[in-house]
Amino acid sequence: MVPGSSIFFMIISAAISIGLPVALFFIWRNKYNTKLVPLVVGVVTYLLFKGLEQMMHLFVFEAAEGRVLTLMQANPALFIIYGILAIGIFEESGRFLAFQILKSRYNGPGTGLSYGLGHGGVESVMITGLAMIGSIMTAVMINNGNISLLGDDPALIAELGEFAKQSPISFIFPGIARIITITIHISLSVFVWCSVKVQGKLWLYPTAIILHAILNIPSALYQINLITNIQLVETLMLIPATLIALAAYKLCKSMKTTEETETPTETIDSSL
Repeated sequence: MVPGSSIFFMIISAAISIGLPVALFFIWRNKYNTKLVPLVVGVVTYLLFKGLEQMMHLFVFEAAEGRVLTLMQANPALFIIYGILAIGIFEESGRFLAFQILKSRYNGPGTGLSYGLGHGGVESVMITGLAMIGSIMTAVMINNGNISLLGDDPALIAELGEFAKQSPISFIFPGIARIITITIHISLSVFVWCSVKVQGKLWLYPTAIILHAILNIPSALYQINLITNIQLVETLMLIPATLIALAAYKLCKSMKTTEETETPTETIDSSL
């Protein structure tokens, strides 16, 4: 039997993962002029560059031959360096190229925010939102006595038993993790958008790559079991994510002020 409190926390995590990007888009629509097209571009770019990243992993590791595990065991430091740099380079380069396309039609910080909501939002839905919906459905089936519909494999039955025994509070942590991750994606999107749009700020693009890589170090340490507590991973990401968010907020204010001082003939902006 899955406690009702566990299901409640699953619902909260699902709501955060799916609803937070949508809510922020409308909340920022008046203040920062967030637009739909950059958000959609963020979704598409994330999916495209994540696919390219996975293809490179297959090429580098030849995963079918077990080389991922071999590298993790034989040279964990190299595995971490490769992993965090690959994520940073692919995702931030995706942003950079997407913003090169968007810059001719869009101005102001809202473009970076919209893109970040699309990029972070689709990841949030795919990784946590769908997983939480699946967990809710599984919990309801267990509580309704329909566990047989999930299969009769002994290993699966044992896994479902462990699932039902999990602490209710553990199901809120995926939602909290999504808040942190979405914040990171929005902040780094603002960094890269500023690097493209503001003269003399190109250095923010490589800075975003480095910051993204650093932020992924706790996750990489978790992968090689140097950190075994996923809540510790989230805690280690919280402080740098907050600092980066504050820096992005200052950039937003700076870009918004610049935009407001420009004449109408100097700005081009789309209604979408």
